[in-house]
Amino acid sequence: MKLFMHQLKTEQLVYWRSREAAVFTFIFPLLLFLLLGSVYSGHIYGVPASQALLAALLGYGCAMVAFAGLAITLTIRREQAILKRLRATPLPPLTYVVSVLTSTVLVFALETVALFLFGPPFPARVGSLALLIVLGSLSFAAMGVGLSGLIRSAEGSSAVVNLIVLPMAFLTGAFGPTHHYPRFLRAIGDVLPLKYLVDLSNAVYLHKHSFWSQGTAIGVLAAWGVAGVLVAAFKFRWEPRES
Repeated sequence: MKLFMHQLKTEQLVYWRSREAAVFTFIFPLLLFLLLGSVYSGHIYGVPASQALLAALLGYGCAMVAFAGLAITLTIRREQAILKRLRATPLPPLTYVVSVLTSTVLVFALETVALFLFGPPFPARVGSLALLIVLGSLSFAAMGVGLSGLIRSAEGSSAVVNLIVLPMAFLTGAFGPTHHYPRFLRAIGDVLPLKYLVDLSNAVYLHKHSFWSQGTAIGVLAAWGVAGVLVAAFKFRWEPRES
């Protein structure tokens, strides 16, 4: 436990001292909420637009913090031989992985609180929202770890991640309603994990449903998380890739 707490503290210090990471994964979703909130007015899904946008951007914030941020960070650490050096220390690999995942959950939890500070009412079901944060963080973090094993270079990590995250956000409703999209675009969005996190966020926050009432969304997110773990089991590397 002592090693875990030490590494968790280290992960938090490294994250917040990295201005690029903080802006890219933490500040950007907040800026989007302010920008989109100035564009959308009236009601969306029968609720004030600000609340609907916040629910959707909770999903996008998770994708940025847990998926994009982790994939980029691990790729850079691998290529700079940081992960290789960590393997040579007394720190158990499992402790390192758990501390990274826990740090990710903490950052996303802070992201969620920060979004609510902009004015929309706090959720009625705080416990369900907490479960949403944990499930979303762990599922997307698992996918981020898996993706880091597929990215070949630190220089290309940001491009690869943005190529995945931004289209996924548009197709799944993280930036607003998708009912006016062509049918084939909506069909693509229906198989992406972010859609189910956005749906879960809408159900818990907008419609005050219980977390456990959304079995389909929970199952799909868990399945994507397991898929990420399987990819990581075969593709994740502690040493830099050979040129």
